[in-house]
Amino acid sequence: MNLELDLQIASEQTGLPSEADILAWLSSFAALEALTVAEITVRIVDADESEALNYQYRGKTKPTNVLSFPFENEMDLPIPLLGDLVVCAPVVRAEAEEQKKPEWQHWAHLIIHGALHLVGYDHINDEDAEIMENKERAILAKLDIPDPYEIRTEQNF
Repeated sequence: MNLELDLQIASEQTGLPSEADILAWLSSFAALEALTVAEITVRIVDADESEALNYQYRGKTKPTNVLSFPFENEMDLPIPLLGDLVVCAPVVRAEAEEQKKPEWQHWAHLIIHGALHLVGYDHINDEDAEIMENKERAILAKLDIPDPYEIRTEQNF
């Protein structure tokens, strides 16, 4: 697998995942999707940039955890660019705390979730959501990360 990552850090938050972490997560995704070559940009941002992009592209007036921008290859050229992920660091941290899970596990889940969007998976309807969530579970299991959709309590944290 030849995976190229363009990592852009545009966040003041500390404790962000390393480039090696993100590459490992994306490599697991690429292996399950049988991709032989891929290029992905991951941009880690703060709430203001996430909110601006979320409003511009989705009409939502709040920051969001991850935005996926698939590469649109209108000329059908053999370009391995899958697209861009924009991940909001403060939202990831807040969601991990709220869901009572280790922050790095939530990062892994959202990077994989976003990457699946880049290759066409979605969760608009229940059937598509089940397919996408099963893909996420399979990739995360290979990384020894528990099911992100399982409800967490203080006892199993």
